Amino acid sequence: MSKVIYKNLNTSPILAVNGAGVWLEDASGKRYLDTCGGVAVSSLGHAHPRIVAAFEREAKKLAWAHAGSFTTAAAEELAEQLVGASGGLARAQFLSGGSEVMELAMKIAYQYQCERGLPTKSTFISRRQSYHGSTLGTLSISGNAQRQSVFGPLLPPAEFVSPCYAYRELRVGESEEQYATRLAQELDDKINALGSENVAAFFAETVVGSTNAAVPPVPGYFRKIKEVCERHDVLLILDEVMAGMGRTGQMYAYADDGIVPDMVAVGKGLAAGYMPISALLISDRVHSVMAQGSGVLGNGQTHVNHPLACAIALEVQKVIAEENLLATVRTRGEQLRSWLRESLADVDTVGDVRGRGLFVGLEFVETRTGKEPFRGGGAYAAALKQEALKRGLLIYPGSGTVDGTHGNHVLFAPPFISSEAEVAEMVERFSAVVRAVGQ
Repeated sequence: MSKVIYKNLNTSPILAVNGAGVWLEDASGKRYLDTCGGVAVSSLGHAHPRIVAAFEREAKKLAWAHAGSFTTAAAEELAEQLVGASGGLARAQFLSGGSEVMELAMKIAYQYQCERGLPTKSTFISRRQSYHGSTLGTLSISGNAQRQSVFGPLLPPAEFVSPCYAYRELRVGESEEQYATRLAQELDDKINALGSENVAAFFAETVVGSTNAAVPPVPGYFRKIKEVCERHDVLLILDEVMAGMGRTGQMYAYADDGIVPDMVAVGKGLAAGYMPISALLISDRVHSVMAQGSGVLGNGQTHVNHPLACAIALEVQKVIAEENLLATVRTRGEQLRSWLRESLADVDTVGDVRGRGLFVGLEFVETRTGKEPFRGGGAYAAALKQEALKRGLLIYPGSGTVDGTHGNHVLFAPPFISSEAEVAEMVERFSAVVRAVGQ
């Protein structure tokens, strides 16, 4: 019996032994086509020759160096590259995972307010149907009932407003601009009710990830949200741990929304899964207040700016740029959404196919015309996953799509290197899975 602790404590996962491109292989030799990059992580697939070579080269240098005393060329160049592509952010720090950098964002947001002499600005506002991490701090700002689960009583207080979820919440006769205005007004009303002198920051996923499957904001939403935040002296912090680093067809997903936040967190695709690394980027305004105040960042973790992780992430980002993979992501994303709609056009339980780039969501419904939330729950998600595994397909299904309890979805986030033929095969196999599982 395995001595490893797994998420499901009573079953053992499949033993993976190899991978090549968009395919994984288990110990029996069975191959699996990856439609989701694991969990939107594996953007370059497996055994990419340039990344393999980077490991061989960089592992001969530094194993580890204390970030309190040392920096490295890889960390400096990676920060320069990420900051340069951000549209206006100024500094970056590298940690090991998305939850860590979102926790860091929360801490910096409050330290920034304190160093300005505004310690009462301590309340965080987030959105329902969101997910920002698995620490107690980040769970507290995650409007995801399933993830909060038994830990609810331990979580610090946070405030929530509505998500930007047009498929479900755009009113009859309401334009997208009117919808965006209504949501911005809701945030404005929330801040006024709490008192702007008490609100530190507003958190949002630029494109919502695993909670309800690649829900993009309507045009103009984030511009209006940023105006509200600026009016109330509240920081705008975007979570792009899933949606960033090219996943939507832009290096940063917010580039399509015409704004630059005060901070952005990125992670999963930063090193394409080859190393555990994440990053938080912050504005010069935020950095300057702390630098000219205490001069000390109130956070310390073991693997800050890890030399090997930064070097591998840097090589991944060079591959994405030099192989023009952002353009590929946009093209393959359009194909994936179009082919899913075509392949499942006669399946009345497929309600919405949405997303940006290769960040694509499919929402199930009871009937397409009525859009009633699908009633399959966790059992349906599990059935889809098991049927897919039988057919050599890796998918990322979920439940609680609409409100944390009702609804089902599947999130697609295949590697950027997926060929047209491989995307077509993903759609073909997935269509067969949906029809086999039925209702």
